[in-house]
Amino acid sequence: MVDLAARTDRLDAYLDERGLEAVWFARPNGFAWLTGGDNVVDADAPTGVAAAGYDGELRVITDNIEADRLADEELPDAFAVESVPWYADSLAEVVAERSPAPAAADFDVPGFEAVDGSRLRQPLTDDDVERYRELGREVAAAVETVCRNLEPEDPEYEVAAGIDISLASRDVDTPVVLVGGAERAQAFRHYTPSDAALGDYALVSVTAERAGLYASMTRTVAFDAPDWFEERHRAAARVEATALRATEAAAAGTLSGGGEGADGDAPDPDAPDTAGDVFEAIRAAYAAVGFADEWEQHHQGGAAGFAGREWIATPGSDEPVRRPMGYAWNPTVQGTKSEDTHLVAPDLTERLTKTGRWPTHEVEPVDVAGIDDEPVELAAPVVR
Repeated sequence: MVDLAARTDRLDAYLDERGLEAVWFARPNGFAWLTGGDNVVDADAPTGVAAAGYDGELRVITDNIEADRLADEELPDAFAVESVPWYADSLAEVVAERSPAPAAADFDVPGFEAVDGSRLRQPLTDDDVERYRELGREVAAAVETVCRNLEPEDPEYEVAAGIDISLASRDVDTPVVLVGGAERAQAFRHYTPSDAALGDYALVSVTAERAGLYASMTRTVAFDAPDWFEERHRAAARVEATALRATEAAAAGTLSGGGEGADGDAPDPDAPDTAGDVFEAIRAAYAAVGFADEWEQHHQGGAAGFAGREWIATPGSDEPVRRPMGYAWNPTVQGTKSEDTHLVAPDLTERLTKTGRWPTHEVEPVDVAGIDDEPVELAAPVVR
């Protein structure tokens, strides 16, 4: 169950700040964030079959096909469910008719302003963190189980199908499943599964979702890896370790100095540094490990929570680095990748996508001003 009091406190502050009377969410991750439930019937649709709103009261508007099911299976009792005939006007038009105004929505509603749902979802609440831990364990268990049984002759698409089934059995969806054998993992950063055999090694990358939360991870299995493989994987891992330590510093307001308090010497957690500051640490890390231009070939990841990435770090990005929050950094060096989802909180940093049964290695971040140089425990390749 989600912490509705924490949600409505944020929404009250948002409505007051914007001078609005109501806010509505019909995109699946926004609906899941507010309600803890699922409004998806057609996975191809950008919005779900119901809109969840707050106008001082918690409301859901949907059609008569869905109303009873949502009330019985998806929604806390605190939500009043309003039903309209299935043949009525569009969901957006019904929301416009029934909502007080002015209002905002995360989908296109006539006369409403747009809401940046991502900012409202950050940082995570205590109940989000507990559900995130459960999701991380489930995703890692499913992916690692499949990876431990890989063989060089396995086709990529069969590996992907096995991961889909393993995660589905745990009630976890898989919006992203990438499987790259040795040839295609060297050629492409997004190795969508094909009928090619894995060959000398395999990269398996997954973004998985349950109850609106997303966890990402990559696992590497080496059968007869090339001579360069270990060096490149270690380089990618050092970039990930640097990104994680830079995230900790940015969330504390100590990475760039921009988060210092008004007295000039006390860090202010309410004025964190930015994604752009973390990105500069990442770029420095690539140079330090001898692969200065590799960051240009693929995005580096960023904040995770109620989206695969709530934001992706880019040069100059002003997105604040919050805590507690999930972070999924995914640096690549051609043919290799290092990626897990971590929780960064004021009192700890925790790898969420882990089982304790996959080998790890201690990885040192590079020397970047403002970050902790303590090694980070990250997933290592399995050598078969």
